[in-house]
Amino acid sequence: MPKRVPKQELDRLAALLARHPAGLGITKLEKATKAAGLRLDRRTLQRRLGELIKAKRVLKEGEGRACRYLLAPITGKLRAELPAAELVAHGETYIPLSPEGAGVKDLVRRPIPERRPVGYNRAFLESYEPNTSAYLSDPVRSHLHTLGRSPAMERTAGTYARDVLNRLMIDLSWASSRLEGNTYTRLETQNLIEFGHVADGKDQREAQMILNHKAAIEMLVDHAEEIGFDTFTFFNLHALLSENLLTDSDASGRLRTASVEIGGSVFLPLAVPQQVEEYFRLMLNKTSAIRDPFEQAFFLMVQIPYLQPFLDVNKRVSRLGANIPLIKHNLSPLSFVDVPEQAYVDGTLGVYELNRVELLRDVFVWAYERSCQRYVAIKESLPEPDPLRLRNREALISVVSEIVRGGKPINTRLIRQLAAPLVKADDLSEFVAMAFNDLHHLHEGNIARYRLRLPEFRAWKKE
Repeated sequence: MPKRVPKQELDRLAALLARHPAGLGITKLEKATKAAGLRLDRRTLQRRLGELIKAKRVLKEGEGRACRYLLAPITGKLRAELPAAELVAHGETYIPLSPEGAGVKDLVRRPIPERRPVGYNRAFLESYEPNTSAYLSDPVRSHLHTLGRSPAMERTAGTYARDVLNRLMIDLSWASSRLEGNTYTRLETQNLIEFGHVADGKDQREAQMILNHKAAIEMLVDHAEEIGFDTFTFFNLHALLSENLLTDSDASGRLRTASVEIGGSVFLPLAVPQQVEEYFRLMLNKTSAIRDPFEQAFFLMVQIPYLQPFLDVNKRVSRLGANIPLIKHNLSPLSFVDVPEQAYVDGTLGVYELNRVELLRDVFVWAYERSCQRYVAIKESLPEPDPLRLRNREALISVVSEIVRGGKPINTRLIRQLAAPLVKADDLSEFVAMAFNDLHHLHEGNIARYRLRLPEFRAWKKE
């Protein structure tokens, strides 16, 4: 009887390849496995690669010395192998699609008169049984877990997101806003978030949308251990994302009591407020019961826009809500960077009008692959987190911000006085030195870390 290959060994080998999107030759891969503590001789390594290729988790490209191995994208063939027709639809950039996703795209691209008007299908939510039903298959979830592993997997919730917070705020705020038609560039978004600089010639609502994303992301990361799939989390998430953007300000952070329509769609959402609340709570209960974080994330991306629980800003809530399980499990976040707007719209229409998730699933998986490629360099270069800084993060923010906002000097006695009620006695001396050093290295590019505004920092520097 042939010896069974340990699944954990195959997963670790796939994880190594995930760090190298362009692939590795056998010699470099052999060195990488040894550095990672995998004791595989050349022949055993080739057998393991053969198993991964057979399972369609790894691709082999080239022959002889030019041969390299790379992680297979779940959404189909490698983009380099796709004919141009599969990458473009009606003139816009698209993504590689599964046959099922392509079928959904064809159906939702039909002219409106050819699409049958439909209402909210209660069975679409009611029939979903957590951990029995699944929108994402086992191989897809395994693939995403391989890609999303971070150095902070065993640490407290939100540790990894805090490590990449500045990058995440810019990427996710920009990309999610762009999917709503926001015209800010990534650089303009960075200048707005880091320096408070509003881009010339842009609508004020665009700046408000981006700053709302920033505030919402900070809430999710800062309170990673407390947030969950409950009304408190999602009402506050909606309130932050919709601040100063709704005609009816009382609708911010509340379930809608009026009917809504979906532009460009034949879908008619629920209109009765009591039913909206009933299905909103059922959706959150089912999400909470799902064990796999990626299934949770995608379930929210499907069901929140479909229910339309809020008067507006539902898709934004779903995109940031999808990051909650990833943040809580210290997985690489989903930034939505480079996601084509039309592909996202088509995927959502497939859910609205057909209760078909395949196209939105293709978008979700492609978007996560893309996000992980952007964060892989950060993952590999991150130092081991400083436990002192990790334990006392909120105290450090409080002390630094109080000194800056109060126009006070950098003084160790003052720092100790402010820190004493917030920090354990055993940490106090080291904390004072850390805060003293942070204050001396404070500049306009890192003040968001301490929740400071640019005018506050500049006023302090003039003192």
